[in-house]
Amino acid sequence: MHLIVCHLKLEVQLYKYSETTTPARKGNLTGSARKLKDNAADWHNLILKWDRLNEEGSSVAAKIVNSKISKESLKEHDVLMEGDHLSVAPSLVHQNSQELQAECTNLQNIVNKMAHILSKMEKMVSAGRGMCELEKFQYGAKGRPAPLFQTWSMQQFAEVSSRLYDVYKQELALKQTILQELAHTTNMDLSMVYLSSWLYQPYIEDSSKLLLESLLIETGHRAL
Repeated sequence: MHLIVCHLKLEVQLYKYSETTTPARKGNLTGSARKLKDNAADWHNLILKWDRLNEEGSSVAAKIVNSKISKESLKEHDVLMEGDHLSVAPSLVHQNSQELQAECTNLQNIVNKMAHILSKMEKMVSAGRGMCELEKFQYGAKGRPAPLFQTWSMQQFAEVSSRLYDVYKQELALKQTILQELAHTTNMDLSMVYLSSWLYQPYIEDSSKLLLESLLIETGHRAL
């Protein structure tokens, strides 16, 4: 029975790292090394969640634009003949407005989840700075004599986390702007720009992805 319980605990510990290409091994890592490796896995998994939310949000944003196009079409073409007068079918317009509001709410929820992810990223940046201060206190301004993993200093870990956080902070600000503007703009060309910006995430460049991969390689989550 004791062996079964220990096995289950081990599975729970390893599950956290199951999303990385090469699962993190507990090994004998302790202290700062353990925290850095855990943080690297957390960065990877948070960015995976962000990317899934981005895809979901892109689909919702497209529905908002299509709903607006449909609404404008109803105003111009879906009319009922009432004697000698033409009027927009009110039930169809109302239904379309309800659908538009529902999709806007969905997009708001997605942006809120992204903001929650960013808050976790901010905490990891703060933790990295704290480890840098601790190392300076322990080893002086030059830091520890040998790297914890392969080549990076503690300062490099902190800088990478900070740069990744800044990228996603800018991207969240853009998405919040798109959320506010998408349902209200009457310019279809501008709507297409918003859709493209949401999907392709201009602030998250290839260099940001390279930073993440470098972090995973340095901490042993990726094989060289």
